[in-house]
Amino acid sequence: MKTNILNNRVPQVTIDFWIIKLLAVTMGETAADYLNVNLGLGLTNTSLIMAAVLVAALIVQFRQKRYVPWAYWLAVILISVVGTLVTDNLVDNFGVPLEVTTVVFTVALMATFALWYRSEGTLSIHSIYTNRREAFYWLTILFTFALGTAAGDLVSERFGLGYGSAGVLFGMVIVSLSFGYFVLKLDAILAFWLVYILTRPLGASFGDLLSQPQDYGGMGFGTINTSIGFLIGIALIVVYMTATCKPETVAADAH
Repeated sequence: MKTNILNNRVPQVTIDFWIIKLLAVTMGETAADYLNVNLGLGLTNTSLIMAAVLVAALIVQFRQKRYVPWAYWLAVILISVVGTLVTDNLVDNFGVPLEVTTVVFTVALMATFALWYRSEGTLSIHSIYTNRREAFYWLTILFTFALGTAAGDLVSERFGLGYGSAGVLFGMVIVSLSFGYFVLKLDAILAFWLVYILTRPLGASFGDLLSQPQDYGGMGFGTINTSIGFLIGIALIVVYMTATCKPETVAADAH
């Protein structure tokens, strides 16, 4: 048996990881609304265009064979937009209730985790060094964004909590999970994926809070201003990551 040292294709989980992830999911919510409503592309056209752009970005990402900040986070931003649009299409174009979409995407996510674990024996993001593992990873990410959008809209709109209260609620759950991880020694992989899922509705809630008109419970900054602001923040962090990141290597057994 020969041991190969390979590059992990996704970033290490650090503070800047969570900051840029929250910015990316927030921008995904506002950018989808901007393209759909403000530019007048419509939900269907926006979905088709962004899906095509996402496929191109994922092809670039898969070709890297290692973690490259700009390629990775470009894919995250685009998959955040597409995940939002998937849920919006089901709700707005096909009339599927938010309760149903939340359950459907929960089941789809659990099924993806089950298939991933059955195939690879792990759900750790510290061992994404093959195309198959990376494919499972990005499919999981897509379902976390779709589920987060559905759950966030369900809580803030259908249950009537409002954007700000929903954001606070999801934030409190994330803090509780963080306490469970650092103090109560909650399983690291479980804690990571739970927090990853919940940062989506957290970001979406605050994105809507900032961008939506005051008549609808928002602060009225608009989708374009909100999207640009978060895009600038993302770009600055990516530049920092590019300058400071060190590749994470993985020991893989090759027969």
